[in-house]
Amino acid sequence: MKDVAGKVAFITGAASGMGLGMARAFADAGMKIMMADIDAGKLDEAAAGLKAKGADVATLVCDVTKRESVYDAADATVAHFGKVNVLCNNAGINVGGTYEELSQQDWDWVIAVNQLGVQYGISAFLPKIKANGEEGHIMTTSSMAGLVNAGPGWAPYNASKFAVVVMSEVLKSELKETPIGVSVLCPGAVATNIVEAAKHRPSDYGSSGDKPVIPGDANILLEQGLDPDVVGKLVLEGILADQFFLFTDPRMVKQVERRFDRIRQGFDWSANSHALVDAGAPGSAGS
Repeated sequence: MKDVAGKVAFITGAASGMGLGMARAFADAGMKIMMADIDAGKLDEAAAGLKAKGADVATLVCDVTKRESVYDAADATVAHFGKVNVLCNNAGINVGGTYEELSQQDWDWVIAVNQLGVQYGISAFLPKIKANGEEGHIMTTSSMAGLVNAGPGWAPYNASKFAVVVMSEVLKSELKETPIGVSVLCPGAVATNIVEAAKHRPSDYGSSGDKPVIPGDANILLEQGLDPDVVGKLVLEGILADQFFLFTDPRMVKQVERRFDRIRQGFDWSANSHALVDAGAPGSAGS
């Protein structure tokens, strides 16, 4: 997008953290914003702060695990502002634990928010963004855990964040002939309140019990993480530049390089495996 002034953005997880950082950056750029979150109290408080500075914002409570809630939010956004140009699929949660510790409901909730919520958002908002005939953009918050293994206890989070990276890649390929851009945000440590996520876990997904939201000592990294307002400015800059991958910590390229080194080693091993060599398989040392 070359210009965002006067354009309308919809942001999930907008009551705090990176979502609120995006709302602040967008408001400063002259955008109109529909702020959505599952926490009505924090949502109203966050919106009031922006309105006090003259921002044109509205709010609605949205549970991204519910398809109808997301579709209703899309309708409400267009009804209020007349259109929507930018979608930010930002809501995200986690339940920490090993495979043996996690229940099926733990898995279901993480996947419902982090992956299905993104799918619902794209499916609900894309037709409305296209209907404008204007430039638009769809930005999804993944994580560096969408590119590399975060370690023991992170399986559902890792799986869901890997999924939305490739979902965004597919979407970009589908929209390459349109004026709608696509970005995926892969932040490192950012000072958000994800540790409070369990407070808003819907009853139909059970309870997190005493399982940690953040396994190990990663919560210390979050406390010392990047200011979410900086991330909001980064996202705005990425939308204006039509940049696909957005990273908050360029140093983490080393972790990605190590992952791809392991993948390449797998190809090298396979090319020399007895099974493929003996079969004369294409690409093997015996072909």
